[in-house]
Amino acid sequence: MWQIDGEKDCVLTRGDLASANKRVVTTNCEKSAEAIVPWKWEGPNNRKFEERKKEVYMLKAEYLGNKGYLQRDNAEREEYAGVQSMDSREAEEADGAGKLEEILSRDNLNRAYKRVKSNKGAPGIDGMNVEGAQSWLREHREELLESIRSGKYKPQPVRRKEIPKPDGGVRKLGIPTVIDRVIQQAIAQQLTPIYEPLFSENSFGYRPGKSAQVAIQKVKEYAEQGYRYAVLMDLSKYFDTLNHELLMNMVREQIHDKCVTDLIRKYLKSGVMEDGLLVKTEEGSPQGGPLSPLLANIYLNKFDQEMEGRGVVIIRYADDVVILANSERAAKRLLESGRKYLEGKLKLKVNAQKSKVTSVMAIRNFKFLGFALGKGKNGYFIRAHKDSLKKAKAKLRDLTSRSQGRNVRMVMHKVKVYIRGWLGYFGIASMKETMKDWDGWLRRRFRMYIWKHWKKPKTRVKNLKRLGMPDWQSYRNGNTRKGYWAVSGSGIVSHTITNKRLALAGYYSILDRYESMHSCD
Repeated sequence: MWQIDGEKDCVLTRGDLASANKRVVTTNCEKSAEAIVPWKWEGPNNRKFEERKKEVYMLKAEYLGNKGYLQRDNAEREEYAGVQSMDSREAEEADGAGKLEEILSRDNLNRAYKRVKSNKGAPGIDGMNVEGAQSWLREHREELLESIRSGKYKPQPVRRKEIPKPDGGVRKLGIPTVIDRVIQQAIAQQLTPIYEPLFSENSFGYRPGKSAQVAIQKVKEYAEQGYRYAVLMDLSKYFDTLNHELLMNMVREQIHDKCVTDLIRKYLKSGVMEDGLLVKTEEGSPQGGPLSPLLANIYLNKFDQEMEGRGVVIIRYADDVVILANSERAAKRLLESGRKYLEGKLKLKVNAQKSKVTSVMAIRNFKFLGFALGKGKNGYFIRAHKDSLKKAKAKLRDLTSRSQGRNVRMVMHKVKVYIRGWLGYFGIASMKETMKDWDGWLRRRFRMYIWKHWKKPKTRVKNLKRLGMPDWQSYRNGNTRKGYWAVSGSGIVSHTITNKRLALAGYYSILDRYESMHSCD
């Protein structure tokens, strides 16, 4: 209690002073600032009271020191009401507030559009493609920005797209409109630098400088350190089951700009257009939008922090989770404790049938991001999982199907594009012998393809002669009754349609490509 000596009838308590301050001025950042008329006590000692009150204000200012809380006179109060200090504004921006204008800046939106355009995505429910969106944005840019600033912007529902999963079932994608993709990308570009320092070093999904290849190399490093057992956590429909309230609470921990958090919530609640019907989204963040991967990482970062806080080794790529342990017993305990946290704290569903404990060396059971581990005389090495190899070979078989009727050069180009993409992902694996076998197999497939397209014996005889085969051999081999596959492996075509001639036609050697990637090993 502060007390003024010599005037017992004019004692002001701390509560009285706080009450007096509240009567002086109130401000509201969302309403027009108004200075309320200062309260004045109408009593017999009014003059003395005013003098003592001024003295108390001076004492209070002296008590607060450098905090800058000096009271201003009435005219200053009217000018000051509702105005933030520069220090407060800078502190808020550094703390995640004031982000909306950075998101809507011309430079950020231009970068967002270029990124969306480079991804070449499909149209959303409005049918507008990326090229059409450019002219629309030029015409309606200011109108769009004003609606976002005022909080009136309403995202369109996403278009449902189902793609088959390798292990059966379908993966449900949600494709936003191009305009919404641009806005989501603009949000992600500004939020990513805030969250990147907070994410775990062992989180590798959808992050700058991180990849699936780095993730499996990290697993290999830990295996070399003695972590021989792995817990494979399978989350059922992870992107479709994110709890909105938990997610938004996590976002608000770093982002204090209410306009931004409200916009993110609108995207979560925008709904899904499925078979012509609008389905509300009460949970989840549909895969397909630029913002979805960041939100998914924010959500599971809590799990990363929990496990690492316990001293547990966890490697995560989006919703693919591997927990490593030194013993099978420890791994089983981690499986149970991890399941309890994911289901209890994060309200996710763990697939009990697919989540398991296994050795990192188990060829069949250990599969992470399409890779597996092996061990030879030089220690551990990365291999492509047998299911990944099987799937790739089936795709190559389909691309080289002899019944498609296309020019062989076109088929070779398609195979080249697939090989480059596949090796771009799996090229770190040790599989030289496999690539050597595939190279010979693909050449035989193309020889069979060419032989099939020659069709008639007359055409075959003619082409064999042109390729340098003697007339009598050309006539005999051109009229052979052997099947296509048998002929493709015989000297009939291997001596005429040589490797060199295949290369000139556009054949792309998978073995040569693989060896060029490992030339510095």
